[in-house]
Amino acid sequence: MTPEDFTNIIAPPSVDITPYHIRIGDVFVKTIFAMSYPRYLSTGWFSPIINLPEIIDIAFFFHPVRTGTILRGLTKKVTEVEAQMLERDEKGKVRDPILETAKKDIEKLRDELQQGVENMLQVGVYITIYGDTETRLKQTERTIYDFLESRLVHAKPAFFQTVEGFTSTLPINQDRLGVWTPLNTSPASSLFPFISQDLSFDEGIFYGINQQNNSLVIFDRFSLENANMNVFARAGAGKSFAIKLEILRALMTGVDIIVLDPEGEYESLSQAVQGNFFKISLSSNHTINPLEIPIVGADENPTDVLRSHIINLVGLVKIMIGGVSSEEEAVLDQAITETYATHEIAPDKDFSEAEPPLLEDLERVLESMEGGRGLAKKLSRFTRGTYAGFTNRKTNIDLEGRFIVFSTRDLEEELRPIAMYIVLNYVWTVIKKITKRRIMVIDDAWLLMRNPAGAFFVFSVSKRCRKYDLGLTTISQDIEDFLATAEGRALVSNASLQLLLKQSPGSVDAVGKAFGLNDVEKMILKQAPVGNGLFLAGSTHVFIQIVPCYTEERIINSGSIEMTHLTTDEV
Repeated sequence: MTPEDFTNIIAPPSVDITPYHIRIGDVFVKTIFAMSYPRYLSTGWFSPIINLPEIIDIAFFFHPVRTGTILRGLTKKVTEVEAQMLERDEKGKVRDPILETAKKDIEKLRDELQQGVENMLQVGVYITIYGDTETRLKQTERTIYDFLESRLVHAKPAFFQTVEGFTSTLPINQDRLGVWTPLNTSPASSLFPFISQDLSFDEGIFYGINQQNNSLVIFDRFSLENANMNVFARAGAGKSFAIKLEILRALMTGVDIIVLDPEGEYESLSQAVQGNFFKISLSSNHTINPLEIPIVGADENPTDVLRSHIINLVGLVKIMIGGVSSEEEAVLDQAITETYATHEIAPDKDFSEAEPPLLEDLERVLESMEGGRGLAKKLSRFTRGTYAGFTNRKTNIDLEGRFIVFSTRDLEEELRPIAMYIVLNYVWTVIKKITKRRIMVIDDAWLLMRNPAGAFFVFSVSKRCRKYDLGLTTISQDIEDFLATAEGRALVSNASLQLLLKQSPGSVDAVGKAFGLNDVEKMILKQAPVGNGLFLAGSTHVFIQIVPCYTEERIINSGSIEMTHLTTDEV
């Protein structure tokens, strides 16, 4: 291949040069240069420009200046300033603090140059921006101007020098624009460009690409103080795809996965890796007894475990029958305790091998108690009524697989929170039996969080799951569902990881306030394409792009077993 052939391959189809911008093919290009700076520049002040979620090229040129030349110029400048001050004194004018400050700054700089502490540089800062349309180009330009003006930095576009400006930001080290500002080394060092945050570690799974510096986001969520993660995004932003991708990659590292799936979105993925998929519905063969006996861990007190389990069951019944008074809640607590006692399940006994009661047993106990008949009547539709097949049968599933999905898609809308609560309660008791690395995903978690009892239960699980090496992932479209309750707010603030994809304009302020996002990060969430957003690990925030490989994308989108022939063990 000749040099001419190579040039033809890499050259754009066309270049249109105007006094205001360049159009290279279908892309509009414009260069901005900084021309004056304030008296003081803080370290890292330029980082929001460097981390801007746009395609930009930035060039810094530092041209050294001979110290002797600068010292002569500073001496002359001090003389001029002193002359102006003397003239004002002779005319009886009040002192000018600007002149006094200028004199002090010049003398300080002169001393530092003479001592070799500082050097003088001619600094050029050029920013080339890109846009698919002129409107997009102007939006990016306005964003940069607004930021620079807020820092008292004056900038201008390279009018009639568009080619020189663009060439100056190419990686060929040629300053063809030649717009310089004299700066000593201290303020010049504040432009240090390698300051974007990084989340690339030796262990963990690949989450995506850091859009700020094109590094890989490789992270082990179990390395933090807790492995809990919140995922918030509007519909269609790619949150379910991102979590399915994490599930596939976590399985390859030996982590077990449990999913509460209200919409049946994980069935094809379960089939692809030969996981266990349980449909929870009124006519399903898969059932969980809400009164299943809790499992007592080796280091746990049976009394505390049983009492905690009874509290969770009270919360479940409250969701099933609606709101209850404080008196009715006390009756429920007593009735559940007596129901277990009729089956030899009590704090002072070994109940590990006992036969658990059913919901109909609780109904009979309530009917025989003062103040319990009304509760029993409300509960009857779950024991003898339409919903009996759903909640009044023995447990016939196990959690031995590595990838387990509970789907409540075929349930009526009002029953889904109840089913999710029952499943979560059962899964939680089994998780405590064997401690191993697991991730439990609650999709559409707002179904539970909108009910106070459900919100309290999810929060209580999130607080204790680290003890059992469990990472809890909650997924929701709207953060306001979580912030509506104290438990939801605590769940959001206590999670070590957050994945925030595109947000609706109405909710982005609430998201920004909840996670302490700056204006640039909130702008990212408003404009992020599908599969792009913010990945927050503690105090580290990175702009992430979720990137699957070809096989992963086909597994997630189609779930074809013939395509993969993978089991969870082989994964």
